[in-house]
Amino acid sequence: MTRNKIFDFSFIAFGLLVQVVTYFITNSLNPHSLTLVSLISGCLGVCSVCLAAQGNIWTYAFGFGQVLTFTWLCWTQRFYGTIAINAYYFGTMVYGIFVWKKRLRAENQESGAERRVVPRSLTPAVMTAILGATVCASTLVGWGLSAWTDDTQPYLDAYTTVPALVAQVLMILVYREHWFIWLAIDILSVALWLRAGDYCMAAQYVFWCMNCLYGLHRWRSLGISKV
Repeated sequence: MTRNKIFDFSFIAFGLLVQVVTYFITNSLNPHSLTLVSLISGCLGVCSVCLAAQGNIWTYAFGFGQVLTFTWLCWTQRFYGTIAINAYYFGTMVYGIFVWKKRLRAENQESGAERRVVPRSLTPAVMTAILGATVCASTLVGWGLSAWTDDTQPYLDAYTTVPALVAQVLMILVYREHWFIWLAIDILSVALWLRAGDYCMAAQYVFWCMNCLYGLHRWRSLGISKV
C-alpha cells in the first residue's frame, strides 16, 4: 500500500472517529440533544468529502446519502437557504457523475491502478470576478432572508449557501479552486451550527476545514489539464 493510500484511509478513519466521539460526548452531557440522524449525516459527509479530496468518483455515492439526511436536520432548524441548496446539490451530483467519469485516469500506468479525476485551474482574474459576484449575491440573499422569512440566522445562512452554489459548480467542472471557497464556507458553517447547538454538525465542519487543505494538496498532486 502506498503512502498516499495509507494517509487516505487514516484521514477518513480519523474523521469518522471525530463524529462518533462528538456525538456520544454531546449526548452524555445533554441527553437526547442530538438525534442519530446527526451522526449518520456526519459520517456520510466525512466519507463524501474525503473521497472528493482524493479525486475519487465514489464521493457521489456517499454524497447522496449525506444530502438527504442533512436536509432533514436543516428543516428542524429552519435553515431555509441551506434546505434549498441541498436540492441543488442533489441535482448537480447527478450531472457530476458523468463529468467526472470523462475526466478519470489512472494515477500511474500499472495495470489495475486506481483511477482519479484530472483537475483544471482558473486564472486569477476569473477567480477574482467570481468571488466579487459571490459576496454581493450573498449579502442580497441574507437581506432577503432577514426581511421575508423567520430564518434564525439569515446572513450566516446566506453566506454558507450562495458561495456553496458556486463552489459546487466549480467542483463538478473539476476546477481545483473550489477548495478555497469550500474552506470559507466551512469556517462559517462551524459558527452556524455552534450557535444552533448541534456540536456533531459543528465537528463535521471543523473536519471539513481540514479536508479542504487536504484536498488542495491532493488535487495538486493529480496534475492539471488545460481542457
